[in-house]
Amino acid sequence: MFKKILIANRGEIALRIIRTCKEMKINTVAIYSEADKDSLHVRFADEAVCIGPASSAESYLNIPRIMAAVEITNADAVHPGYGFLAENADFAEVCTEYGVKFIGPSPEMIRKMGDKITAKDTMIKAKVPVVPGSKGLITKLDEGLKIAKKIGYPIILKATAGGGGKGMRIVWKEEDFDDQWNMAKTEAKAAFGNDGMYVEKFIEEPRHIEFQIIGDQYGKVIHLSERDCSIQRRHQKLVEECPSPFMTRPLRKKMGDAAIKAGEAINYEGVGTVEFLVDKYKNFYFMEMNTRIQVEHPVTEEVIDHDLIKEQIKVAAGIKITGKSYLPQMHAIECRINAEDPYNDFRPSPGKITSFHSAKGHGVRVDTHVYAGYSVPPYYDSMIAKLICRAQTREECITKMERALDEFIVEGIKTTVPFHRQLMKDENFRNGNFHTGFLSEFDLKPEE
Repeated sequence: MFKKILIANRGEIALRIIRTCKEMKINTVAIYSEADKDSLHVRFADEAVCIGPASSAESYLNIPRIMAAVEITNADAVHPGYGFLAENADFAEVCTEYGVKFIGPSPEMIRKMGDKITAKDTMIKAKVPVVPGSKGLITKLDEGLKIAKKIGYPIILKATAGGGGKGMRIVWKEEDFDDQWNMAKTEAKAAFGNDGMYVEKFIEEPRHIEFQIIGDQYGKVIHLSERDCSIQRRHQKLVEECPSPFMTRPLRKKMGDAAIKAGEAINYEGVGTVEFLVDKYKNFYFMEMNTRIQVEHPVTEEVIDHDLIKEQIKVAAGIKITGKSYLPQMHAIECRINAEDPYNDFRPSPGKITSFHSAKGHGVRVDTHVYAGYSVPPYYDSMIAKLICRAQTREECITKMERALDEFIVEGIKTTVPFHRQLMKDENFRNGNFHTGFLSEFDLKPEE
């Protein structure tokens, strides 16, 4: 087992990893930017190293500075968390060259799944269903138009290096293709330095359902059931739950088997998700694979009663997976609490938190790094907390979440709590009648 793990991240995920490491008797090293000197992950780690100014490029994305921190603290492993360098194959490669274990898949696995065209080709060979579309990168406008006409509109243009909704455009009719193509390529080039594009059939009113998988160093892959991530805004998830209200036993079996096939196709090591789009007829299609721990991993932890960070560390240390795939025993829902103004197009709302009260009670969990007096910096992702509720049934879980949101108090900044309160009361949400475009029709009303 590792003696000391450096956490190449910040915020709640860094604190989450520290907690598990302490329970495993593993020493921890926090890295932090100057903007994060008062963050809780810095306080609770065994050691902390400042690696640069607020800018991510000069701190959390700066591989030489992170590796310098590894060297001076003698860490023997690096946990990347999610975001930043978590799916950066070059970073994983540098760690390997330094003789430090990267807690995650190999650089080759990251590259295979990070490039969406390669990932799609890999899934086709593994006989995992994929969305109809181009077989490779589209380099010319005319080529894209020809494929779009063949598979039929609407189609979606996607950047091969994309993520977080960047470089994606839906095209509803042929005359719009030219403009959307140019906008998608420009955005992709600016965001990723790569404007490679491909074309897929756009699945109308789909569910976004992902399967949590874990694979060890000996070729075994299992799944830990699904999460429904369909409540999202601009391709960014806001609410996740397990089990999906759309799921049936036969569908879970088929999708779970496909997720395992996807992992086995690349001899996957570590935790990750295989993400699917599911249409209204319960046909499912591979979308992408996330080769890291997910923001929403607590949802799975609550329904199967396993610490996924612990399992991730054990696999990285060479310990074999025991047991078979897991099925949900409870119902869990996670609401992402972001420092955003839901009444102003979810605009970021950084600033000082003047008052903070975390929801508590049976079946209520809060993962957060903030506190009263903490200043939310404007430089990073706006998520400040995850509120997770667990109950025997979905109805009980929603009711518990309503109560927890009522006592979740954050003052001094705007947050998404009012949005979540109204969502929990929405009849269509409560009935499980929603899809990825649900929020475009959601009418957010001012609270009294």
